[in-house]
Order: sequence, then C-alpha cells, then structure tokens
Amino acid sequence: MPSKLRSVALLCLCEVAVLGLWFSATAVLPSLSREFALSADHQALLTSSVQVGFVAGTLISAVLGLADRLDPRRFFMVSALIAAAANLAILWIDVASPAVVVLRFVTGACMAGVYPVGMKIAASWAKGDLGLLVGILVGALTLGSAAPHLFNALGGIDWRFTIATASVVAMSAAVLINFAGLGPNMRPAPVFDPAAALYGFRDKALRYANLGYLGHMWELYAMWAWLGIFLDASFRANPGGDDAAFWARIATFVCMGLGGAIGCAWGGRIADRMGRTTLTMAAMSISGACALGVGFLFAGPWPVLIAVCFIWGATIVADSAQFSSSIAELSPPDRVGTMLTIQTSAGFLLTLITIHAMPYAIDALGWTYAFSVLAVGPLFGVIAMGRLRTLPEAGKLAGGRR
Repeated sequence: MPSKLRSVALLCLCEVAVLGLWFSATAVLPSLSREFALSADHQALLTSSVQVGFVAGTLISAVLGLADRLDPRRFFMVSALIAAAANLAILWIDVASPAVVVLRFVTGACMAGVYPVGMKIAASWAKGDLGLLVGILVGALTLGSAAPHLFNALGGIDWRFTIATASVVAMSAAVLINFAGLGPNMRPAPVFDPAAALYGFRDKALRYANLGYLGHMWELYAMWAWLGIFLDASFRANPGGDDAAFWARIATFVCMGLGGAIGCAWGGRIADRMGRTTLTMAAMSISGACALGVGFLFAGPWPVLIAVCFIWGATIVADSAQFSSSIAELSPPDRVGTMLTIQTSAGFLLTLITIHAMPYAIDALGWTYAFSVLAVGPLFGVIAMGRLRTLPEAGKLAGGRR
C-alpha cells in the first residue's frame, strides 16, 4: 500500500499547484485595471465568474455523484488540465471582453474536480487525525490561492507572467496526482442516486454544519478577493509609499497564504484535540472582529496593518477544514464525496453576493467600514455551530470532542 505521508504530501503539492488558477486573474487585477481600464463590475466578474463556474461544476458533480463514483485521481487530472488550458487562453484574448469571463467560468467549473475531490482523498487516510489532514490540505489550498500574488510580485508589472506560471504549474500537478495513493477509508462506488445530494440539508446535524460553513464563506472569499486591492490602495495612500504595488503583493501573499496555511494546520490540530465546534466558533469570533476593525488601519502604520491582516488571514481560514471534517464525520461513509461537494457548492454560491457587494460597500462606506459587512457571516456561523454542539450527533465529531 502507498505510504500515507507520501500520498498526502503529494496531494497537498498538487492542490497548491492547481488552486493557483483560482485567483490568478484576481491577483493581477490592479495591473489589468490600469492597462485595460476595467470597470469595477468587470473586475468583480473576473473573480465571481470562477465562483459561478465552481457552483455549476459542483452541482453537476453532486447530482451525478461523480466524486464518489469516479477514480478521484483521474477526475482531478482531467479537471486540472482543462482548467489550466482555459486559464492560459487568457493570454491570447482581449481581457476587457466577455470571453475572459467565460474562460474564468470554465476554470471554476473544473475546480469541482479538484477541491472537494482532494478533501475526499485526504479523508481516505484519516485515523483519528481527520481535522489535521483536511486542515493541511486546506492550508495547501490557501497557499495555492495566494500564490498568484507572489508570482505577480516576482513578475514585476507583467501580469502575463502570473497567468502563464499558474497555468504551467497546474498542468504539472495534473500528471503528479496520478502517483498519489488512496487510503483504506475509500469506499466502493455507491448506487447512482441524484436525490442523495439533498441529504446534506435534510439531516439536522449536517444542516447545522452546512449553515456554519455558509457563515464562514460569507466572509472568506470576499476577503481573499479584495485584500490585495485594499492593501494596494492603503500602501499607495501612505506617505512615502514607494514601490507600493510590489509590497502590497508581498503582504497579501504573507497574510493570505502563509497566515492561512499556518492557521489551517493550527486549527486542524486544535480541533482534533479540543473539538470541531470549539475551534470553528473561536476562529469565526476572531476573524469577524478583524473584519470590523481592519478598515480603521487604512493608510495607517504598515506594521500594525500587516499584523492585523495576518491574524485575519490565519483565523478566517483556520475553521474551513473543520466544516469539511464535520461533514465527513457526519455523512454516510459511501456519500462523503457528494456531501462535501454539495457543501462547497452552497458555500461558493453565497460568495457571489459578498464578492459583488464589496465594490458598492467601498463606494458607499469607504475602506474604513467596507469590510465590516463581512462580519455578519461569522456571527451567523457561530450561532449555527453552537446549535450543532447541542445535538447528540455531535458526538461523532473528532472522536467525541465536540
């Protein structure tokens, strides 16, 4: 049997590589908007079209049960190849045209064969450490999502470097994923049942776990989509802000990528030892507080601003894996892939609201208060996970540690 360490490490490497496609266009938005005079709505579409595509892809996958009925490595490979090709095609078309939105949609749809499928592969190796394993995987996702900001910084003002690098790296991952092993928890393919996709909201415990995830997602992707733009504007507004664009990209990668990866690993270990609901409620409380306060540091001292953004970047995603772990522990064993897919589908559908609402919040409230609208999500999520904590089914979480 393939080794657990080798397989999980390879899976994480592939997740980092492919998830870079998700935010490859978002990372270069400041450069694109200056070169092509993109409207605020078009800028938001470059991110939200990926979300729409992901929702469409996950709905199709959930109804057909693809995550549970196909070899997850082959599903991952084909999805990664198509996504990379769609992302690379951006280099040959007018960025201001609707065709870019279509390509971003295709990229997002293919992520349905990467993100939830990767979590299922990780869960197949779990033995008392599900939270940590999925936490490490989501940390890899976070690094992958933030990597384009680093590519963008290293590539200077040429946004084409970021797009090309993210695409080539993802193609490499499509090959490497075939060398990852599947763990002993992998179950035989279930009978085709389209109605199984609804089970995640019919079952009370799963419903509360999903509602907690929705509160988390209300905040997460809007923060990821707009943090780089916020820091770019803040650094430019700061007196003596030479090389503001470069340092904003580096700061975004550090806060979103490194902070998020550390938060995921830390969150997974804490959740396995202290409980899923305990960790998720604590993380959402801290991230919600950051959303309320970070705007008051706009154009302020950069060390303080980066410190708060780092804490925000760590806590906003520290709980993400624990919602997925909760779903895996509460679901029927042969439907874990489908339940994870429908969870992510609902969550990413919700992100469309906050991603598109941010430009209006910025115009109406300014950067000082714009992020405060995101704090509603963590509050809702804390309430939902508190309800889950009171149910008998919560005893299935983290070996009885709620």
